[in-house]
Amino acid sequence: MYDFTGKSIIVTGGSKGVGFGISQAFLAAGADVFICGRTEPDTVPEANGKQAIFYRIDVRKPEETQSFIESVLHTTGRLDVLINNAGGSPPINAADAPPKLTESIIRLNLIAPMIFAQQAYHAMSKNGGSIINIASVSGERPSPGTAAYGAAKAGLINVTRSLAQEWGQDQVRVNAIIAGLIKTEAANEHYGGAAGVKLIETSLPMGRMAVPEDIANACLFLADSKAAYISGAALEVYGGGEPPSFLKLAQEAYQMGQNF
Repeated sequence: MYDFTGKSIIVTGGSKGVGFGISQAFLAAGADVFICGRTEPDTVPEANGKQAIFYRIDVRKPEETQSFIESVLHTTGRLDVLINNAGGSPPINAADAPPKLTESIIRLNLIAPMIFAQQAYHAMSKNGGSIINIASVSGERPSPGTAAYGAAKAGLINVTRSLAQEWGQDQVRVNAIIAGLIKTEAANEHYGGAAGVKLIETSLPMGRMAVPEDIANACLFLADSKAAYISGAALEVYGGGEPPSFLKLAQEAYQMGQNF
């Protein structure tokens, strides 16, 4: 369905989880895929006889991301797509969060992708390109326990729309994906084990969490030339969203009342 033969793609955090799935999808579509992370992975994504090329960098360090882009340009002569996927946050109550941790979370989830996008823009401005920021539903609703992360992702959505307007004349499109709950290899750790995952999934409209392939398919769509007039979009990929908790509580209260 998608053909990215001859195109060069950067996926930050592309060696695990959602990034791994995104990288595999673009490899399967024929792209040259370059991934990065702070530690050397045991395995790198591969598909369709192609393998991703890994660079060990810290995306929070602008000099390292710039060097990464220059290496990609030296290897293939072009950069067509940047997917800012790296991010995350440990759970911590806002009242207890050390200032350095708050700054680090915002740097990873907002400042780093913004600077990387700026650097990618200069590599794309002659021929155009696509930048996709992986945001989160945490940026659209309260994010208790990860307040700095939610604030950073809200900022990333706003940055996406602003950059889309600034860079549209150079045919550099900027979009965001607002991801919901995703089942990766770390799902049990994040969501309270298999029982927690099952409870959460039964509460969701489609009866399941997203999987990396769902996010990857959205990236393929936004990066494709057929989406040439889509820029500044924040595509919600969360299966209908999370139902308000008060509805379940009200239903449980009603059922309790019926039993008396």
